[in-house]
Amino acid sequence: MRSITVVGASLAGLSTVRALRAEGYDGEIVVVGEERHTPYDRPPLSKDFLKGDVDADALALGDADEYDELDVHWLLGERAVRLDPVSRTVTLAGGRQVRTQGVVVATGASPRTLPGSDGRAGVHTLRTLDDALALRAELLDGLPRVVVIGAGFIGAEVASTAHRLGLRVTLVEAADVPLERQLGRTMGLVCSSLHTDHGVHLLCGVGVAELLGQDRVTGVRLADGRVLPADVVVAGVGVRPNTDWLAGSGVLVDDGVVCDSGCATTVPGVVAVGDVARCPHPFTGRHARIEHWSNATEQARTAARTLLTGVSAPAPLTAPYFWSDQYRTRIQLAGYVVPGAEPEVVEGDLDSRTFTAVYRHDADPVAVLSLNQPKLFNRLRRTLVPAAAVAVS
Repeated sequence: MRSITVVGASLAGLSTVRALRAEGYDGEIVVVGEERHTPYDRPPLSKDFLKGDVDADALALGDADEYDELDVHWLLGERAVRLDPVSRTVTLAGGRQVRTQGVVVATGASPRTLPGSDGRAGVHTLRTLDDALALRAELLDGLPRVVVIGAGFIGAEVASTAHRLGLRVTLVEAADVPLERQLGRTMGLVCSSLHTDHGVHLLCGVGVAELLGQDRVTGVRLADGRVLPADVVVAGVGVRPNTDWLAGSGVLVDDGVVCDSGCATTVPGVVAVGDVARCPHPFTGRHARIEHWSNATEQARTAARTLLTGVSAPAPLTAPYFWSDQYRTRIQLAGYVVPGAEPEVVEGDLDSRTFTAVYRHDADPVAVLSLNQPKLFNRLRRTLVPAAAVAVS
């Protein structure tokens, strides 16, 4: 294999480039990126960058010296629209075709939008650097009233950042308990209470009926008829994987690119990594997309080995890991909260919002959640038992 095209100038894409070179691959690497930016770190977009504490340069995942050493040909501001596995070409939106022997799909995901939000000023999603720049400009312009739709991790972080800027914030969540699916009901209630602890108005169990205003948003009408005045609305209602460009390619798509544990797709010479890849995880035993920073870097090493050898490489048996910074509180979660797993606080207490809890299925520790106790968290995450190894009823 003398040429590989990485579609997606993301953390996952760059990590795969690094892994390919580390494995000794010395052929051509082309990176196609729809954004005009070289790869950057996304987690600060909803926190320090959004608040204005750091600039775009601080987000860079690499520098000119490293990129020279990696010897990558960048095609930025270019969108892939088609993959033809027979002619081994990736077609770009402008009509250019990139011939390649191997393909890494690292196109990530795009945020879902609210109905009626297209073309309406003041309504935002947050996924890219340009999204963050646009939202930051509005948050720092006076004292806008902010409504965040969706109390998942992105929505919660945006609400926290807006609160730290001194803004009036309302957070709306359709579920009765935010983060219940990820953390369970008890810990979902504890983590979501951070919002009310800090004076953010949290409304749960209610959906959005419509956005109000003509050219610019002026408010949000909820499904129960209440109206929330708003100068800025941020939608954090999930994402959809960027797979449209793979139609007709033979690559199996089902809520992402369907892969085996080695990141191999249904088309030889094509692998997928990061948020777009739906793989069976050896720790969780689930076939799913894992939208975590650490997963993108770990998958990259697996995908590189698979692509270079033509044989699916074994994925590392490490617990999925995620963190979120909200209201000066660091929330860390490792493992997989299997159905029926109950959390046990092993240090600290819930009231202080400083504690560590271990989720057990029968006697097996399958996940650990920590608020502001990173040392204990890091020790306990190494003791977790893979959910795939426990009998889940």
